[in-house]
Amino acid sequence: MVTDLITLRNALRDFAAARHWQAYHTPKNLAMAMIVEAAELVEHFQWLTPEESLNLSEEKRGEVRDEIADTLIYLVELSDQCGIDMIAAARDKIKKNAMKYPAPS
Repeated sequence: MVTDLITLRNALRDFAAARHWQAYHTPKNLAMAMIVEAAELVEHFQWLTPEESLNLSEEKRGEVRDEIADTLIYLVELSDQCGIDMIAAARDKIKKNAMKYPAPS
């Protein structure tokens, strides 16, 4: 069962290898695919009010879930191809953002 990013990354490596897709999984292609999936995610919210976006039907929520998964999959594969630890990158970015946008005292 996949429960963490390393296990997910390894499962995605195995999935792509079993289909001989490694040649297509370049950073350029993965970034482009991720943006397509992110656009499909945005499409579900395009004309909703903020309130409607917080109260999706079960069917719509399932569709959004699939697009989130697709986007995450490509992001994990992209970070793997680029040799970037996403958790470390996020942790560092939070620190940068805290300096740039300090919390009010």
